[in-house]
Amino acid sequence: MIRLDHALIGIDHGDVMLLSDCENNGAMWAGTGDRKRSMPIVFSAVYRTPPAVSVGFSLLDIDQGTNMRFDLKPENITTTGFDITLRTWQDTKIARARVAWQAIGELHHEDDWVLT
Repeated sequence: MIRLDHALIGIDHGDVMLLSDCENNGAMWAGTGDRKRSMPIVFSAVYRTPPAVSVGFSLLDIDQGTNMRFDLKPENITTTGFDITLRTWQDTKIARARVAWQAIGELHHEDDWVLT
């Protein structure tokens, strides 16, 4: 649990096309074995501490002839951004994936004291 002890809370969000590999015969569509795709996301403001980030598919287009295997998660979360990472393995074929994300955390305030 993240406890927010601040008067200024920021909620940032977005929706990004992570891949469309069926158009160019990319690895997520035409490949096999362990595969990974990552995309860096930059927040619209700098958080005071790394925020809580959640991700989920807003579009997922997968071949019907193979099993659906995937791992979608936010990684490398900092005060300025994070990476959306999608992994798959074996013979799964992912044609397209769009990911919605949301970050919630404390923002800096002009009354914050910085002791040096």
